[in-house]
Amino acid sequence: MLLSLTIDNVVLIEHQVLELGPGFNVLTGETGAGKSMVVDALALVLGGRARPEIVRGGAREAEVAALFEIEPGSRVAAKLEAAGVPCDGELVVRRVVQAEGRSRAFLNGKLSTAAQLAELGPDLCDIASQHESVSLTDPATHLEYLDAYGRLETMRDSLGEKVAELAAIVREIDRVREAERDRAEREDFLAFQLREIEELDPSVGEETELENERARLRHAEKLSTATQGAADRLYEGEDAVCDQLARISTDLDAAAAIDPSLAPLARSVEGARSELADAARALSRYASGIDSNAERLVEVDDRWFRLQKLLRKHGPTTTELVAYREDLKRQVEGLAGADRLRGELEAKREACLAAVAAEARSLSRKRRDAAAKLADAIGRELGGLGMGRARVVVDVSPVPSPQAGELPPVDGARLTNSGIDRVEFLIAPNKGEDPRPLRRIASGGELSRALLALKRVLAEKGPAGLYVFDEVDAGVSGAIAEVIGGAIADVARHRQVLCITHLPQIAALADTQYLVDKTESKGRTTSSVRKLAEQERVDEIARMIGGVRVGDAARRAALELLDGNGRPSPRGSGEGRAASKK
Repeated sequence: MLLSLTIDNVVLIEHQVLELGPGFNVLTGETGAGKSMVVDALALVLGGRARPEIVRGGAREAEVAALFEIEPGSRVAAKLEAAGVPCDGELVVRRVVQAEGRSRAFLNGKLSTAAQLAELGPDLCDIASQHESVSLTDPATHLEYLDAYGRLETMRDSLGEKVAELAAIVREIDRVREAERDRAEREDFLAFQLREIEELDPSVGEETELENERARLRHAEKLSTATQGAADRLYEGEDAVCDQLARISTDLDAAAAIDPSLAPLARSVEGARSELADAARALSRYASGIDSNAERLVEVDDRWFRLQKLLRKHGPTTTELVAYREDLKRQVEGLAGADRLRGELEAKREACLAAVAAEARSLSRKRRDAAAKLADAIGRELGGLGMGRARVVVDVSPVPSPQAGELPPVDGARLTNSGIDRVEFLIAPNKGEDPRPLRRIASGGELSRALLALKRVLAEKGPAGLYVFDEVDAGVSGAIAEVIGGAIADVARHRQVLCITHLPQIAALADTQYLVDKTESKGRTTSSVRKLAEQERVDEIARMIGGVRVGDAARRAALELLDGNGRPSPRGSGEGRAASKK
């Protein structure tokens, strides 16, 4: 349900906040007042085309924000969750159009795209007007309408699960076949790579070990000289550091005998001497263990270069290299069992395809039966709405044959998650005309009435929470207008409705009425929308009946319309007061 619509700088509307109530909402006003601007603004947040001419003259940008109430677990909630848009029972859809034509879209403050808005649109609102139609004219929605009417959703969903299973099998077969192609060449290639790695038999972390050993072997003489020299200076040589520290320690011990406070320092010096002596012995052992083995250096260099070559191919570390070796083993084993696996998968595919085909054919038959009944039901509704000569066809035809790489066809038709059918509503508004797609109906009134008829037939089954009827009253009057108004009111028992009308018979049936008015100030024209109080409704409906000059007769007629529809009878106008005196 649409809770509010905020419009800024859209054509003649400078700033407007429209708060819609549940049930039947109606927009009235003189021709040219700007009623269609409200529909255009709503269409914009539903993914409609962003045209620069929609921006009010002198403004840098136009902005429309719609606040929708979202039911938990609904299709909209699921789509928002899939898109990563947070939603806690409410959705703010915002669209900004700059004067140069660029636009931005937002879903609950998250930057979005017009395409995402258009995807959500049919689940939020149905618009039928001379200018816009969000869902009814889109054949992609017609199959859903038909399945809802025929109560076939469960069967369709079950089929969709089986088709998804079949698609997974087909993808696996394609993968196995791809592996089979040039298998011998691939097996040779994989075996060569595997042999190359296994001959070297690398271990995790070996590259570091080899680099360290290689450095030691290449610089053995330098390392030996450095370490032995350090050991000698510390312990063995003339005037070695440890000898000096021993003498210092002895002197400090003697001093500590005089002043005990020096004892800790004496112990520190002795400790340092002991540690340096240990270090010197370790350095001496290291120096004596240095091996300048030229043959070993050749071996290490050779292994190091071979390892680097493999790491460049499959690395960059031995961890990845060892993992790749295991993957190669699995691939080689997999190729060896490819024939057996493909045979098993193809048998599984045939069994699954047979089950899917049988279910798809059954669903298609049920759809054709339901299509005839739905077309008849819509036709009867259109007859009651002043289109008695209209002929409706719900066309169920096979989906065009598949392209290469898709699922196997069923009876020559492409198999989809929804079955093998495509559905389109066709209508011939006048006798003698061939049925045409709804999207090719020129009259906004006819389209609106077609949507109204469909909604009457489907009752509560439609996905959208808001239905918008623009020019549903085009070309009708009198009794037909009352019938159309009653039909809209009936739909409004199940869904929120916004209707733009010029007929008082329809306006009087609404739960809430809004007036679109146009004023001039300082050389600028501005359109505004305001909710009418009951007395204001009498005046507005009287204007719709009598024109510019509203007389007592028009007010009496307005009161009768409102009274007859169970509305409170305001008695504040001149006519109301006159009636009270009588």
